[in-house]
Amino acid sequence: MKQCIENPNDVDWESFWAEKLKDKVNKDWDKAAPGFFKRTRKDDYQDALFDKLILNENDTVLDVGCGEGSVTIPIAKRVKKVIGIDSSPKMLEYLEKRASEQNIDNIETFLKPIEEISYDDIGDVDVVVCSRSLNGIVPIRKVLTELNNIAGKYVFITIFGPENKKIEKDFDIEIGRKTEDFPDYNYFFNILFNMGIYANIERFDLKNYREYDSIADAMDNGKFRLDLYSDEEKKLLEKYLERILSFENGKYFNVNDKADWIMIWWKK
Repeated sequence: MKQCIENPNDVDWESFWAEKLKDKVNKDWDKAAPGFFKRTRKDDYQDALFDKLILNENDTVLDVGCGEGSVTIPIAKRVKKVIGIDSSPKMLEYLEKRASEQNIDNIETFLKPIEEISYDDIGDVDVVVCSRSLNGIVPIRKVLTELNNIAGKYVFITIFGPENKKIEKDFDIEIGRKTEDFPDYNYFFNILFNMGIYANIERFDLKNYREYDSIADAMDNGKFRLDLYSDEEKKLLEKYLERILSFENGKYFNVNDKADWIMIWWKK
């Protein structure tokens, strides 16, 4: 007999979140860093993100999972100071390189896994930004508690929407491989609700689809987990992309190959 839960607020959403992530294979972000640095370009995700962020020139900002700086750098141009935290030394190296090239000197980097973020290490900041960085974090309630304590004004988080990585998931289904599945954003919202945080939710209306110079470029775009595929599966991926991608004006593309992101944010 199934146990009946009388109060929906008693559901342990954090356990459901962790269960979804139990088989996840962590990515080697140091190895991925050069590709991210090379591919980084301004797109409509950044436009959508910066349309929503509430920042002023006197703010201090914590950028969680800052990576190579695709969000950190433009934030730094708008505020007093940014603290970029990431678990990858190579990502931080590229961030510092990009900041130096643009003569930006108001960024402090912090090498630490997101799971180990603490108020004791960071202290008070005005705004916390977690851009595309919390989807795979298992101790999510612990991390959210620390981030909420760190932020003085706002917390802004983006996580996967339901249509994100569509062509990647379709390929895994086609070859009979268990797709890399992340918890849906409703888990995240309910975890916050049970913490007493009543957040706002918005879905970015992104128009741009990805474009590639070649089939090889489409394979090595950072979205497919090539490190998990066998040589035979990589050959199948090449054939799959040749089939589903169109070619026009010197670029390969598929109109369904675009990002889908949910913003969850709250005011302290």
